[in-house]
Amino acid sequence: MDRGSNQVSPREDDERKHELEGYLRSGQHTHVEEANDPEPPADDDIVPDAGGPVPPPGEDRERARSAAEADALRLELSRHLEHSTFPADRQSLLSTLEAHQAPEQALEAVRKLPDGKTYGDVTRAVRALGGAPSG
Repeated sequence: MDRGSNQVSPREDDERKHELEGYLRSGQHTHVEEANDPEPPADDDIVPDAGGPVPPPGEDRERARSAAEADALRLELSRHLEHSTFPADRQSLLSTLEAHQAPEQALEAVRKLPDGKTYGDVTRAVRALGGAPSG
């Protein structure tokens, strides 16, 4: 009997399909075991500071916070921009972000870029906005 790469018997395969059928149709877990489901964050959960759990004092705190914000912006832009987009000016970055349905926060940041300049990658665009990503 040729079963290909299937590691289980046809009967067990059918049982597994039956077990998953409800989950696949509803998109929700169908088991009563709640321990396996991640708990959603509560409205009053503590959000860690961008400078770390215990931010350094003074200028170091502000530097850490702005570096974390620049990193977050760089990551968000990287999610929606492709390597083939670059080099690009402000308008082509906006067009690509809108085509990929980027969040409004990313669009607003790119709208603040100086007009008439070309950027070789996401990091250079973030630096033009005044951010200095770490790394």
